[in-house]
Amino acid sequence: MPEHIKKKLSEEIALLEHELNHELPKELKKAVAMGDLSENAEYHMAKQRQEFVRARLGQLKQRMADLSMVNMANIPRDRAAIGSTIVVYDSTKDEKIEYKLVTSEESDVTKGLISTSSPIGRALMGKKVGDVSEVVTPTGKRELEVLKLITIHDVA
Repeated sequence: MPEHIKKKLSEEIALLEHELNHELPKELKKAVAMGDLSENAEYHMAKQRQEFVRARLGQLKQRMADLSMVNMANIPRDRAAIGSTIVVYDSTKDEKIEYKLVTSEESDVTKGLISTSSPIGRALMGKKVGDVSEVVTPTGKRELEVLKLITIHDVA
């Protein structure tokens, strides 16, 4: 897992754990001191936030575990996969476009960083030079032909 992603996820986990273990208990304690919990908006909001923070923490920890399980040896050397840079010809737009397949945490469409879980990313995964892929995006159907492929192994 790239270090900057690990750092970003770790920082968010630390912030949420602090909120869950320190800030929310104080809010709940104050709300309980106000009396009748059935009509106590502060109490209900704090409980809802607590549920949200717990759920988000679970998601982040699962994502960290999933990313740490990525084995470089399992990433193909001859097909598009995470870390690959791909030059495609988009026949719909009549232009060449360069994409890099990245994790959802790194994606930035304006920089050509496409998540492997996005429609374009999924369509390009496993493709080789010469392969054509049809992808349905929010802007319509597109046909992408792989012109050039640089895998993560070629860069390393």
